[in-house]
Parts: sequence; C-alpha cells; structure tokens
Amino acid sequence: MQWTNRQPFVPPSLLDRLDRVRLRRAALAYAEHGWAVAPGSFLAGSRFDCGRPGCPITGCHPAVDSLAESATTEPGRMTGWWRRRPHNVLLTTGDAFDVLEVPAVLGRPAADRANGVAGPVAVTAAGRWMFLVRPGRPLRAELDLRLDVVRHGPGSWIPAPPSRMAEGPVRWAIAPGQVDWALPDPERVQELLARSASRAPRKPVVPRQLSTARRAA
Repeated sequence: MQWTNRQPFVPPSLLDRLDRVRLRRAALAYAEHGWAVAPGSFLAGSRFDCGRPGCPITGCHPAVDSLAESATTEPGRMTGWWRRRPHNVLLTTGDAFDVLEVPAVLGRPAADRANGVAGPVAVTAAGRWMFLVRPGRPLRAELDLRLDVVRHGPGSWIPAPPSRMAEGPVRWAIAPGQVDWALPDPERVQELLARSASRAPRKPVVPRQLSTARRAA
C-alpha cells in the first residue's frame, strides 16, 4: 500500500458553502440565546468585502448600512444573509452585554484566575481577549487609563467565533455553553483585569484608536 501526504482537492465552491453553513449555524445559536447578530464583511484575498461597490474600508466592518437597525435575532433574516456570502458574524454590544477588550497580557491571566466567574471570553488571532459581561458598567479608572483596554457598549460590536480576521479565526477561550450562557458581574471581571494590569508592562500593546477603528463603520 502506498501512502501519500497529499491532501484531497476540495473545490473552492464547496469550501465557500461549508464556511457559510458553519457561520450561519453559529449566528443562529447566538440569536437563539437573545444575542443580536449582524453580518460582517468577509476576507476576499487580502482585504474584507462587504458587498458595497467601492467600499474603502480594508478591515472587518459591518456589511449593512445601519448596524443598530439591522442587528436581529430573527432566523429568517440571518438565513438570507448567509445564503450567498460567508459573512463574518458580528455581535452588537450595549444591549444584551458589554464587552471588555484587552491585550493578552491582561486577558490570559484574568481568565486563568476567573474560577468560573469570567463568563464567555473570545480571543482573536491577533491576541485581543474579549470578555462578555452584563451591560452598563463604565471602566474602572486604572483600566480607562490604558490605551489598550476598550469597553464596547451601545453602538459597538465584536467579531464572534468562528469569524475569520486577517490574522486568523476568532475562537472561544471560554465558550458560552461552558458557563450556561450566563454573563458575569462586570465589576468582578474588571477587578481581575485590574489585578493583571498592576503586574503588566505600562506600555500598551495596541493603541485604543486602532482597536476601535473598525467599530466606526
């Protein structure tokens, strides 16, 4: 018997269909738990495509004109969005939950120390950790001073797993199902992050304006 390391050829059309099915299923699961979803642009070569001719935005951004009006938990609309394009899955913030986005130097130790109280935590391939928490709590002063810490509230959004960024896919470090889709007290999570910040280098890893630039679309 002759063995080979060659991978079987999979037609691009089939890969695209599989991506659309996987992304749609994730979007429907989020919506089933009351998390509003919107379609995001998807990687097409080296840039993101939202379907708008001549769109100048090169990073991930919403593929709808109004995120606030379009985000939904209605399955029929989501099925339509993912029927033809492998849109990234965007979760809107400020309603069902806020998100505390931090660099790995703060996020990883905070998640390790959480002992089950951190709630869902998503991680990008670029090393940004996103803690989903109950909404409405502003950042503590010591976190607000750091340019690499972002609180996503009303009018903002995050890319949710299994969305794909330029650096790679977004994944769950702590999946919603692991915590029964429960959201933690934001003050408790901020306390964990502040403890990490007190031990971390003072120089921020990612300036705040770069972290939030994609949210302005």
